[in-house]
Amino acid sequence: MDKKILFNKLITFTASVERTVQELSKDAKPDMVTPVQFSILQYITINKLVTLSQISHCEDISMSNASREIKKLENMDLIEKIDDIEDKRKQFIRLSRNGEIIMNTAFSHIESRFLNIINKLCENNLEDIYNAIDLLNHSLFIR
Repeated sequence: MDKKILFNKLITFTASVERTVQELSKDAKPDMVTPVQFSILQYITINKLVTLSQISHCEDISMSNASREIKKLENMDLIEKIDDIEDKRKQFIRLSRNGEIIMNTAFSHIESRFLNIINKLCENNLEDIYNAIDLLNHSLFIR
């Protein structure tokens, strides 16, 4: 297989994924948070317990900016910090109960838009998509 063609196909695919994610997420962000804060909340929702450095790395922002955003989210009672049992210098960040409620609402909105897209697909196509996602996750995507 020509790897250059595969690479170009990957670029087109990832651009399509980004557009789809934007469309699915449209109007899901609560007004009380910024887009960066919402992205951080999504990251925490998916990963459950995260560190400040993981957020900084994932969001591609400096540690000081990540710390500032986390402080704002903590002041809004959307996240909470918990100390690592083994290393008291290390803290994990997770959603607070209020953060869970807000993100459950946001993800319900995203899920509703997703279901509208896939409702017109036949069962075989849904299974193909399911298997393709598994294949991409196991062979290509960085986790």
